Parts: sequence; structure tokens; C-alpha cells
Amino acid sequence: MLTNNVKIAYFSMEIGIDAEIPTYAGGLGILAGDTIRSAADLKVPLAAVTLVHRKGYFFQHFDGSGRQQEEPVNWVVDDFLTDTEIRAKVTLEGREVHIRAWKYEVTASNGFVIPVYFLDTDLPENSPWDRAVTHYLYGGDSHYRFCQEVVLGIGGIRILRALGHQNLRRFHMNEGHASLLTLELLQERLNQEGRTENEPDDMEAVRKQCVFTTHTPVPAGHDQFPLDLVNRVLADREACCITDSICHEGRLNMTFLALTFSHYINGVAKKHGEISRHMFASYDVDSITNGVRPQSWVSESFAKLFDLHIPGWRQDNFSLRYALSIPEEEIWEAHQKSKRLLIDYANREVNAGFDKDILTIGFARRAAPYKRADLVFEDVERLRKIARDGGKFQIVFAGKAHPQNQDGIELIQRIIKMKTTLIDEIPIAYLPNYDMNLGKLMTAGVDVWLNTPLPPMEASGTSGMKAALNGVPSLSVMDGWWIEGCIEGVTGWAIRADGHTQQKSGDRAKDAGSLYTKLEHSILPLFYANRSRFIEIMRHAIALNGSFFNTQRMVQQYVLKAYFP
Repeated sequence: MLTNNVKIAYFSMEIGIDAEIPTYAGGLGILAGDTIRSAADLKVPLAAVTLVHRKGYFFQHFDGSGRQQEEPVNWVVDDFLTDTEIRAKVTLEGREVHIRAWKYEVTASNGFVIPVYFLDTDLPENSPWDRAVTHYLYGGDSHYRFCQEVVLGIGGIRILRALGHQNLRRFHMNEGHASLLTLELLQERLNQEGRTENEPDDMEAVRKQCVFTTHTPVPAGHDQFPLDLVNRVLADREACCITDSICHEGRLNMTFLALTFSHYINGVAKKHGEISRHMFASYDVDSITNGVRPQSWVSESFAKLFDLHIPGWRQDNFSLRYALSIPEEEIWEAHQKSKRLLIDYANREVNAGFDKDILTIGFARRAAPYKRADLVFEDVERLRKIARDGGKFQIVFAGKAHPQNQDGIELIQRIIKMKTTLIDEIPIAYLPNYDMNLGKLMTAGVDVWLNTPLPPMEASGTSGMKAALNGVPSLSVMDGWWIEGCIEGVTGWAIRADGHTQQKSGDRAKDAGSLYTKLEHSILPLFYANRSRFIEIMRHAIALNGSFFNTQRMVQQYVLKAYFP
């Protein structure tokens, strides 16, 4: 039954392992998928656990007013996953809920296989409500979400044991959604020793096994549940060590549960580690900066170029530093092939009216207000003047808003309306149903990648890393990974409200002003009048950022710091 001699269990509420398996919403899931694939490349003895999300996240389209509409994504599970025929049970509000484990095998080019287990409660033994618990990613109310997290954390441990994974050394929680696994590990220890009360040694034994990665400084990213709900769902059994240290104002904080029971804790960029140490001052928080998997995100034209000039780049991502020696005309030709694919797609899908010879700016993120996708439209008249006097440009957007996030939905609607406002000066497109395939098309096909979060809300961000792999420089606020990746005028450009490296203001007008200045005086002149210098920046984006901000380096750091220190 064992695919590899598994020592590490990696838990994530969402995993983007295949574009046709819609069990991811955004960066957290895509990162999980890249992590698993790079772990297979490096032969790390790991297995992953997630939920099956039969209804997906959602399929996005827009009505005539530009308002987001959502539909369930119904996919045929057994077309992609294999039923292990292994079952486990959890108790929800006194009811036994049966869980099935589906398996997807991630196979590296070296033949190494990592199993990904998708937990599913849609079984005839369960009630209709319980059958739907694993249907919707981030769906439902607090009750639904907490029941999902019981299935993921407690049910995930039980499924792993039933599969024969008895000798696991580490349990890695990718965000706090799976942190109930710590209580199941504690319960296992008590059961083995025939005790009902835990002791300090028990908690320390669990702590030695657990690793926790926190991904956001945004409060909404840290799940909290009322204690009366927790006690009702768990029926008090697994709540034996829910203490004041992990509860605040009568609520169980899943992040604090993970923090309390982990021997290694990390943020996902140097700046985020620093912020997390302030947020969680009682805990020792390290940082491992996120990455992306080059083999998954490099476009076909650039993959062929790297194969020619940097053979072995797939096995050694750091060798991408040799991109500096690739002739500039070959870099530009590869980029133009990727760009044409995106332009043709945008024109075909939404009648964008894009021109392949015009500077194309891309922005694709989850449509959360703090990411400020509309910052570029802060001063429409100045934007018009830049397009008229500095050089033409066009902007392509994509990204989903959570169905319950009205601010995000209205943000998208405002951007779509800007297409009409600026129709004669600046072509604008908002591409629907952003997914892994569209993400790859966009990050490879634009000329400049735009990122404008409100500091310090961007824990890391990975879209700009994907762009860099394809020679696309970023124009970004100094937050998250870009603090580490930006060398001004070498790998891209910084949006700075105050002229300092560490941006703190978050003043929309000042941030927008800096964006316009860089676009008008740095980017457009290079793109149209000094193409050779622009291509030099493209090469440095690959050589300096692509070679470092990848999951091969990231997974190696997890192995050395967290898994087998």
C-alpha cells in the first residue's frame, strides 16, 4: 500500500495539483501543489492530505453590469483520482461520519511518487448534510467550516493510519485549517498509554512532531470558532487541551492551536517572518520565503530556450542564473511567442482589442480589497496623459472574489467598468475564471507584472515569481517577497510611497503616484526606446529571481530546518 517510505505528512485545505482538479482557490493551493511536485523531484518521503471539494471553488463569469456570478464546478472525481477503498470515521456532534480516501499520485521524472489523499464524506452511510461536508472549498458558515476542519485534521490522521502510514515523523500544517490534527496526535498518545488526562510531556511529544507555516497577517486568514460550537461538534472528547492559550474571547483560534503544538513555525518571506514574530510574540517564528516550481510555470517557448542554453535546469533550478548568457534576441523571440498566445486568448475570449506590439501590464490575484487591484486607476486623468504622451499600454486583469466578499465583488465590477471609461485610450480586459492554466498564460504573456497590495498585508505572493521565470519583470509595492527580489532597474521596479526600501504608508494617492512615475519615466521609455536595456532586465529577472524564488530551494530549506534538522 505504501508508495514511498513516507516520513512526512503535509496537510493543506486546498491543493492545486492539476488544472482539471478544481480543489484550490488561490495562492495557498498553488503553493501546496508546487511544494508537492518539488518534493517528488527531490525524493522527499512525503504524503499529502486535503479534501476532495466535489463542487470545486466555483466557476466565475460576469453579467452585463460586470458583476461576478458563481456556479459550482462539478467534476468527475474518479476520472482523476483512485479510490483507495480505505475508510475512517470521525464524530461530528455525536454522529459517526465515514470518510473515504481518494488518491492522486504525483510522479517525478526520476520515478519518485508522492501520494496525495483527497478526503471525501460523500458516502451512502452518511446523512445528506454530512455527505456535503467535503463539497465546497471555503463554503458555508462557521459550523460547516469547522466540520470540514475536523475531517481534514482528525480524519486525515486516521486515514493515514488506516493506509499504513504508522512511522510518520513530521506533520506539516500548511496554514491553520488542519491544526486539529494536533489534538488527534495527543489523543493517540493517551490511548496508547491508557490515560485520559494529558501531561506536559504529552504536549511536548506532539510538539516535536509538528511543523506550522502561517501564510497571512490578515485577520480573516486565521480561522476562529466559538467554543460552544467547538464543544458541540467535538462532543468535548478531543477538546481535552483547548486552554486559554489558544482561545480568545470565547473562541478557538486555529492558528494559536497550531502554534502551541509546533516545534518549528515559519512565515513565508523574511518580512512576513518579522511581522509574525510581532503578531505571535510568545513563539519563535522563522521564515522560509515561498517559491514556485519552474518546470510547472515556464512557458513552452522559454522551456525550449532553457533546454538549449541551460541543459539540466529542471534538475537544478539554481542553474537558471546562467540565463544572463542567453542572447537577447532569443529572449525576446521566446517572450513574443508567449505574448501572442495571451493576446490571442484575450481578444478571442473578451474582445479585448489588444495589440501584440503594445506594452502589456498584467494583474491577476485573488480579488481581495487589500490587494488593491484598482490602484492603477486612482488618477484616471494622469493615466490618460501617460498613455497619450509617454506611450501606449494595455492592462489585463484576472482573479476571483470569494462569493461572500462583497467588497471584492464590487472591486472587480469597478475594474470592468473602467474598460468603458478608458476605451479610447487604454485597452483593458478582465479575463473570467482565473485558474492554473490562465495563470500560466498571463504570467508568461505580459510585459510587466503589476502588484499593489496594502503593506504589510502581502505575506509573500508568488505570481510575480512565476512572471520572473518567464523573463517578465515586476512593478510592485515593496512588500512580501518583492522586498527580497527587487533590485531597482535590474529585476524590475518598486512602487514606493516615501522613497524608502521598507514601504509603510499605504497612502493610495502616494502609492499610485509612484506607480505612475515608474511607468512614465522608467518602463515605457525602456520598452519603446531602449529595447536592449529592457531585455537586460528580463534576463536578470530570470537569472536572479527565477533561480532563487523556486520551490526546489524552498523544499530544501524545509528539509534542513523543519523536517530533518
